[in-house]
Amino acid sequence: MRSWLAVTIGLATGCGNGPAASPTDAPFTSLDGAPADGQEAPPYVWQLPAGFPIPATPADNPMSAAKAELGRYLFYDTRMSANGTQACASCHQQALAFTDGLAHAVGSTGVVNRHSAMSLVNVAYNSAETWANPVLTTLEQQALVPMFGDNPIELGLAGHESELLAALAADPTYPPLFAAAFPGQNDPISVANIVFAIASFERRIISGASSYDRYAAGDTTAISDAAVRGAGLFHDEVHECDHCHGTFAFTNSITWAGKSEPDLAYINTGLYNVDGAGAYPAGDQGLVEISLAAGDMGKFRAPGLRNIAMTAPYMHDGSIATLDDVIMGHYARGGRLITSGPDAGDGSLSPLKAALITGFTLNGTDLDDLVAFLTSLTDASLLSDPSLADPWPSH
Repeated sequence: MRSWLAVTIGLATGCGNGPAASPTDAPFTSLDGAPADGQEAPPYVWQLPAGFPIPATPADNPMSAAKAELGRYLFYDTRMSANGTQACASCHQQALAFTDGLAHAVGSTGVVNRHSAMSLVNVAYNSAETWANPVLTTLEQQALVPMFGDNPIELGLAGHESELLAALAADPTYPPLFAAAFPGQNDPISVANIVFAIASFERRIISGASSYDRYAAGDTTAISDAAVRGAGLFHDEVHECDHCHGTFAFTNSITWAGKSEPDLAYINTGLYNVDGAGAYPAGDQGLVEISLAAGDMGKFRAPGLRNIAMTAPYMHDGSIATLDDVIMGHYARGGRLITSGPDAGDGSLSPLKAALITGFTLNGTDLDDLVAFLTSLTDASLLSDPSLADPWPSH
């Protein structure tokens, strides 16, 4: 018996990039492509860093090595856009910790999205995907949005499903990959299986081998003295960084297999205060667009900080260029000050910002120490891991 995968794709679009529709207006896309009855792929053996729990996976998409490998080919394939110009990897480049270095992601038709492309590092542990949509709780749900969403258009595949499947079936690379990933299915090249495979590959993008991890495991020479001091500042009760960026994933919105309840939090950090009452710029106001609760204005999910030195520019809209500016111009002053233009306002005076965003004073080399610590979270092995790299020889 084949089941249906039904996923909302109208509540928010692309990496959380598009304007939100109301829940009652949200369209649904249903995909026929659950795992086949009968034959199963071999159980997946996770290769996890010390202290990392086994990621949660949906019951209808169990992890397998063959599925993840198929997903790697699809992730880097420009045929995953209707006009053949972009792949998933266009916005999620391995060398940049699976981001793209842009303030705002750009879709295959040139449409500029309102958000920056989030890093895919450790997305296996996310309790919700995108910047501010608690409805998209799995990678399978999220993948449909850039593929088929139209506000904005990203990969632009809506209405082009037949062409996509025909192109993949005609490439001699794919039929054996699909057959291995979905054993026992008579016709495994389907949209649903594409989604399952890409999600499986993304769950493999796990980072936990930074120099700071080596230091935490007992190698006192793994990081600089400055980074050691910065770690102390990061974790103390003055700077409050680890309230939102604690845990092994350096984010407070995580889940894993067997966890009784996912942790999911959204926070207004005082990035904007355009009207003196805490408002964020129209068209990009965070969780309030989904919840419709006034108190959720400006609330976004805190991203993980692993490999953060590789993912500039920063914040949900790429509006802060450097880590120095994030620390000094935003968090140290307790909210960002914008002196002119349509977004002018003092975020430190926002009545909606979180109570823990109070500001702090950095003395002497504190700023350099904090940046040194954040830089020590870079996992060089992830950035060059061939098992996560583009498998297509002509790319």
